[in-house]
Amino acid sequence: MKIRNGSYCRKCLQQSLPVDIMIRFANHVYPVYNIYKEAGLRENQPLSNQNAAQRIVEDFIAAERFIDLVEFLIRVDLKGYMGRQYSLRGLNDVISGIIREGYSYDSATGQFFENQSARISNSWGRLIDGDERNMAVLRLDVAGNSVLVKRNNAGAVEKAYKDLRGIVSQAVISRLGRLWSWEGDGALAVFLFGYKERAAVFAGMNILHELYIYNRLVNPLDAPITVRIAAHAGPVHYRKDQTELLKNETVRDTVGIESRAVKPGSFGISDGIFLSIDKGLQELFRGGQYIDGMRVRTYGFEAEPS
Repeated sequence: MKIRNGSYCRKCLQQSLPVDIMIRFANHVYPVYNIYKEAGLRENQPLSNQNAAQRIVEDFIAAERFIDLVEFLIRVDLKGYMGRQYSLRGLNDVISGIIREGYSYDSATGQFFENQSARISNSWGRLIDGDERNMAVLRLDVAGNSVLVKRNNAGAVEKAYKDLRGIVSQAVISRLGRLWSWEGDGALAVFLFGYKERAAVFAGMNILHELYIYNRLVNPLDAPITVRIAAHAGPVHYRKDQTELLKNETVRDTVGIESRAVKPGSFGISDGIFLSIDKGLQELFRGGQYIDGMRVRTYGFEAEPS
């Protein structure tokens, strides 16, 4: 989702910063950016404040880096840059303009993401192919899937798995996560904004709880749906091609945790996730199995005490 109008940002830059600082900020956000090349000018040829601001805004919109620039300006306005304070006039108008374009703004983290009431995409309306971000990854797999499919009629299986997907989607999307893939008996979800590790933990626990109730009240199958869930965090390259998404090392590690260290009916988390949540949540997770040097703690109705 591309921003269409950057007039407020152009005005903010023009009124608040000299040309050299505008260029420095632009290069901090997008290191390969060269304003002179983009403008067809000789290196270090003089630029007016107005021309520099207009060029930067237009180029960043075209490169789909405009929101990255605005988030950086918000941080600069709050905390300064390289020990120096900068007052950016009209920044609130810039934020309001982006919200009107269909985004939500999280004032706690200073980040924008698409307005979920209007649109939900794998990129949050932000990421472009090749972007790398630290994310929390959630992997879910249905235990004994082939047996359930074989023993129940197709209609009941279809309804049960549709219901399961609804449970997972609600748990993920309500916490600003995205369901990146759903392949038969397995799902992959990711979290990028806010307290993403905690969001992944709450989503995993929520799925187990909702499924527990579902199995006892409305499950049309002749046996409970039982899942294994795992969460891990680390760098992830966003790719439009789903096959490429699954090649990320953090994603592969999460799948490994789920398949090798989590029992049916349980939720396993890596140390990176465990250490980022508060003590009250930590106390709900037990055990300490290691796989490939990673310690995995588990939560669930079937979890074994340590």
